[in-house]
Amino acid sequence: MTENISRRSFISSLGGGLGSVVLADLLASQTAASQTVLADGPHRVGPHFAPKAKHVILLFMTGGPSQVDMFDPKPALEKYAGQRPAEVDLRTERKTAGLFPSMFKFQKYGQSGIEVSELLPQLASIIDDLCVIRSLYSFNPNHEPGRNLFFSGIMTSMRPTMGAWVSYGLGTDNQNLPAFVVLSPSANSLWTSSGFLPAEYQGTLFNNAESDPEKMIRFLRNKDLNDAAQRAQLDAIQDLNRAHAQSFGADTFLEGRIKSMETAFRMQFTASDIFDIRKEPESVRAEYGTTPYANGCLLARRLVESGVRYVQLHHGPGQQWDDHENLEKGLRGRCPDMDRATAALIRDLKRRGLLDETLVIWGGEFGRTPVSEKGNGRDHNPYGFTMWLAGGGVKAGLVYGATDEFGFKAIENQVSIHDLHATVLHLLGLDHEKLSYRYAGRDFRLTDVYGNVVRDVIA
Repeated sequence: MTENISRRSFISSLGGGLGSVVLADLLASQTAASQTVLADGPHRVGPHFAPKAKHVILLFMTGGPSQVDMFDPKPALEKYAGQRPAEVDLRTERKTAGLFPSMFKFQKYGQSGIEVSELLPQLASIIDDLCVIRSLYSFNPNHEPGRNLFFSGIMTSMRPTMGAWVSYGLGTDNQNLPAFVVLSPSANSLWTSSGFLPAEYQGTLFNNAESDPEKMIRFLRNKDLNDAAQRAQLDAIQDLNRAHAQSFGADTFLEGRIKSMETAFRMQFTASDIFDIRKEPESVRAEYGTTPYANGCLLARRLVESGVRYVQLHHGPGQQWDDHENLEKGLRGRCPDMDRATAALIRDLKRRGLLDETLVIWGGEFGRTPVSEKGNGRDHNPYGFTMWLAGGGVKAGLVYGATDEFGFKAIENQVSIHDLHATVLHLLGLDHEKLSYRYAGRDFRLTDVYGNVVRDVIA
């Protein structure tokens, strides 16, 4: 082999050679962790203290759900409908008009008496299991910077995502599955990046629109080679990879590729079982529903039950919750599916004794304005919005923080995205100031130089 062959072109040629081995096309570009025992060294840190949670399920409502129509009732909107007082004279992405009352009724539920919209009867029935944070705020009203910040702690570029940081810090409890799994019908990467972290910590994307593992996971079965022949082929390719690494020196991309191939080989023996939600009792599937999001919620439970560390589920492709107009039609069409499957997930985790060790996070990149856009819609609102947490060591049946009387800006117990990240890591036994990685001459972390643990929401 000549010295002028680049590392990546050589690696890519091996990827093509592995094409007949299971999952090659999937895991070649989306490497994942497969370590259970965390060794000392620059790539693994382990928990800093006893964790309250072992797993995370992030339910991401892409586009920004409306807090004033779902979890943050504001009677003042009705009283001052159409007016534009100074309190709501905040910069928005698009031109907006006066105050726009919610079209949905709110009612108190559970022993906690938390108010929930009529749109969410199933979540209302389990409200005593939720910790509703009404005082989140972000720093940008645009989707891409807002999502970058939500997933990676910075607006301007994609650094390692939260799932990659958690995978880097804790690894996985199942060597036959990735530590960081992303579920979405979209073919896009959807914030799976490991950034400058070693490539093995990148998320692996699966299509939850399918219920058949053979369709959900490309190249799950090798139809040409038996297990022994596949192992022999893989061993030969890995020998070439390691020889290449020795000749060129350390390369985290190649190291991640080597580990991903091993994970891919092992996955063919476990994924057909774990990813097959059709094996669930009919009563359980009926509780969740049969939509792609419902499939994802049920699969998320199966994955954390099998040791996956971090599961990220996107509600639909595109910007589904981006209701700039026709708000009522959009929410009435979208909420039943989300409400049913999300509540079923919480109930199911609780029944199986998994909720205490699984942190469930629900929300989007920002919220919506209490002022109208196009007469019947709401614009992006980063100033104050709602997210909720469940399980994983958080206080249940709690409302934390508040927005102003119109629901535009967080004014009480404000929680930044960096604070949220710090709190999630803390619940997993990770100190956000110590979970760092040296790159380009400086130490980086998910929370950058910001973030405080919100201890008031921790049980």
